[in-house]
Amino acid sequence: MRDLLTLEGVHTHIAQYHILQGVDLTVPEGGVAVMLGRNGAGKTTTLRTIMGLWGASAGTIRFDGTDITRLDTPAIARLGIAYVPENMGIFTDLTVRENMILAATGGAMESARLDWIFALFPPLKTFWDKQAGNLSGGQKQMLSVARAVIEPRRLILIDEPTKGLAPAIIKSMTAALAELAKTDTTILLVEQNFAMARSLGQTVSVMDDGRIVHSGDMAALAADAGLQEKLMGLSLEAHQ
Repeated sequence: MRDLLTLEGVHTHIAQYHILQGVDLTVPEGGVAVMLGRNGAGKTTTLRTIMGLWGASAGTIRFDGTDITRLDTPAIARLGIAYVPENMGIFTDLTVRENMILAATGGAMESARLDWIFALFPPLKTFWDKQAGNLSGGQKQMLSVARAVIEPRRLILIDEPTKGLAPAIIKSMTAALAELAKTDTTILLVEQNFAMARSLGQTVSVMDDGRIVHSGDMAALAADAGLQEKLMGLSLEAHQ
């Protein structure tokens, strides 16, 4: 697999705080790359820095060989990168349909693409003309991911999509992301649900104190309880 995204020595400051302290990260093209780490380790800041929402103060970010470190967010999005934030970022006063129209280029949604999204997330079709603010937490998360992929994307950054969701909804979200990963879209997933992360991820990076402290195959990390304990202070087996 060739590398689709690379971060080399990336630092990010937010006001007086030095959050990212030399992040080196590689995301292979295809499938799911998972980023793990304790709360406050810098995972969300990494995603936001990749997306240009927060500027890197040092280092280089390359997407498919192109330096995107100093590009603004709209330019990064036009290269085929989408971001699903932890807070979902949907417009609660608008309908599901209106949310999707706003996410589509020129407001035009291809029927075949929409049918594919409805197959991934059936509730969106059911509540198509309902106000997004009236959806359940799981349905809002489905809408957030659907907005990000209403256009074909080469890379989607997803920040903790199962946070606060019921087990049945987590199962549905996991299945949908697995289907998305079979397409030409690469996923960089930040996730605290380790059972989900293990089931989806081919590669894994572990972040601590603003740095990547481990990178490798997810299967190898999942099989090594001692390494899990060393890196994260807990075992994946505790989250089955």
